[in-house]
Amino acid sequence: MRRFWQRFLAYRAGIASGGYVALLALVALATLLWPGLDPHQISDAAMAAPSLDHLFGTDELGRDMLLGVLYGAQVSLAVGVSAAFGATLLGVMLGAAAGFWGGWLDLAVMRISEMFQVVPSFILAAVIVSLSGTGLTQVVAVIVLLAWPQIARITRGEVMRIKQLEFVDAVRCLGMREWEILATEVVPNAVAPVLAAGTLVVAQAILLEASLSFLGLSSADIISWGRMLNAGQRFLFNAWWMSVFPGLAIFLTVLAFNLLGDAVGSALNPRTVTR
Repeated sequence: MRRFWQRFLAYRAGIASGGYVALLALVALATLLWPGLDPHQISDAAMAAPSLDHLFGTDELGRDMLLGVLYGAQVSLAVGVSAAFGATLLGVMLGAAAGFWGGWLDLAVMRISEMFQVVPSFILAAVIVSLSGTGLTQVVAVIVLLAWPQIARITRGEVMRIKQLEFVDAVRCLGMREWEILATEVVPNAVAPVLAAGTLVVAQAILLEASLSFLGLSSADIISWGRMLNAGQRFLFNAWWMSVFPGLAIFLTVLAFNLLGDAVGSALNPRTVTR
């Protein structure tokens, strides 16, 4: 861990992206716990330009755009982290089993993963959400279903490499059972690239949720950046701030998680030159 943090802190883009993600999480938590904040509150200042009273301006109903963006961070982070956790857990389980035991299990997992990867993810997500419902739970489940194949393939490759090393034969000679070897010896040594890939899944999940919200395929009861973009496109030339600030939030958050995933992968890879 000490070497990991030394390499991570030497990666300047990782520090900046990690700081942004930490700040965004703190702001989202603060808006969740802070009493009296109502992003749905309507005022007489409809479509007011950014000012000291409303730093991000207001929308067509006079609602404060800054509060909307901050509350939208709750949805984006919740969806991104939940989907990444679920996809990583499912991908590690299936990929590790396929890579360690091989045979028909490996063939089945790889063919199923290829089936999900050859179909455009956004089109498949839109179809599934349209049929199953537009709640956040359905959106998270769809993202998990679409994201686990890449985690499974990375895990499978690492497990196939590690299971051929000498220490695996050594613990097998000591009488350890196969599933114990996989769980306690092989998988812990294969998590480095999986952690980096899981961080990237967060960015993909946030972007996919925003895209579905933009099309109205997410819950109508919540404030999300994609839904704010959808509302602002009608006033793009009259009230540019209604589209710019939610779009900028999506761009910066996705960029930050991508850079963070790159930094984590670089810090876990001793062959990578830090930047």
